Amino acid sequence: MTADHPNNAPLNKAEQLVQQYLVVRQHSEALCAPLRTEDYVVQSMPDVSPSKWHLAHISWFFEQFILLQHCPDYRCFDDNFGYLFNSYYVSMGERHTRAERGLLSRPTVSQIMDYRQYVDDALCSWLLELDTASLDKITPLVVLGINHEQQHQELLLMDIKHVFSCNPILPAYRDSETKAQPQPQAAWQQHPGGLGQAGQAIADTGFCFDNETPRHQVLLPAFEISTTLVSNGDWLRFIEDSGYQQHALWLSDGWAWLDAENISAPLYWQKQQDQWYEFTLNGLQPLDTDAPVCHISFYEAEAYATWAGARLPTEFEWEASAPAVGDESPHTHPNNTAGWYGQVWQWTRSAYAPYPGFKPLEGSLGEYNGKFMNNQYVMRGSACITPPGHTRNSYRNFFYPHMRWQFGGLRLARDL
Repeated sequence: MTADHPNNAPLNKAEQLVQQYLVVRQHSEALCAPLRTEDYVVQSMPDVSPSKWHLAHISWFFEQFILLQHCPDYRCFDDNFGYLFNSYYVSMGERHTRAERGLLSRPTVSQIMDYRQYVDDALCSWLLELDTASLDKITPLVVLGINHEQQHQELLLMDIKHVFSCNPILPAYRDSETKAQPQPQAAWQQHPGGLGQAGQAIADTGFCFDNETPRHQVLLPAFEISTTLVSNGDWLRFIEDSGYQQHALWLSDGWAWLDAENISAPLYWQKQQDQWYEFTLNGLQPLDTDAPVCHISFYEAEAYATWAGARLPTEFEWEASAPAVGDESPHTHPNNTAGWYGQVWQWTRSAYAPYPGFKPLEGSLGEYNGKFMNNQYVMRGSACITPPGHTRNSYRNFFYPHMRWQFGGLRLARDL
């Protein structure tokens, strides 16, 4: 199935939607091109999902929430897939245990690719047959599914990096070599504070996730925020000053986590004969001191900020300071530490909670974001592996404070 149109005539709304859908679907498979069959199955920790599972789950999403509920003639590719590839949607039935996804040697990678093609053919053919009113009704669900798949494209790279890092031979996902540009001189951007706005209005044009809504008033104190991200070189100075050994820098939970997990450096850092290295998607590389520090937990970010005589910004301070929309050019690597987008997600000190007046989506899709609004912290910005279109200043990423396998770093803030 393609979205080609004869005689180069303008695409109608259905054809545009199909084209948008197919571009994203094809990109997911392109991201898997460097993998071998054996790579698709490995699960290196409970938070990581096998690449094969990601490819199946995002097809399950389109099948379960669109085709089975709105296309009367659709028939499931395989009745077992509803159980195997449901992630966390309790309302959609029983699910395979998350920590055991790596045990699913069957269905095979080939079968998963057949499943993707089956869903693509069914969805695209059906969309092209819809009348205008029906298309307008279904389009928001398709767009949500497209954005959901893009989120999994980032997860695919996060997870395969962790999988490869657990292999003793440290294989590279790709062979290209990257080097960060020297960081610009650090500076502080001042904000006078006052009454402001945060989030997205539900009626705004364009797509946003429900957790970015509704737009609401926030009261900001006067503050200043760093114009640069904390770099690997900065983090080395923290390590050399015994930052991981000074309990006064750490939250109580962070210190307990540090001790229990024997943490002494960011994830993927290793020291060999007095030389620091970092495992990257390009394999093991000498530590690039100009690059933004990456793969740190909230606990580590908080401790570093305290050590630096600063603090983490709130998510509303971050949103008030950052450009509204990020650079939409393809991001291949974090090339400097100045940008707000396209390098590393940045921890904030804000707990992930609903905005005043928040309402989750109706039905099963209400489980998409709302039920995770406790015990996690918000990250803002975007990373070098984040798809274009997911770089806006209202975007709320969120993780538990101990998590480090996401591409997360920090910038600092201070009170005025």
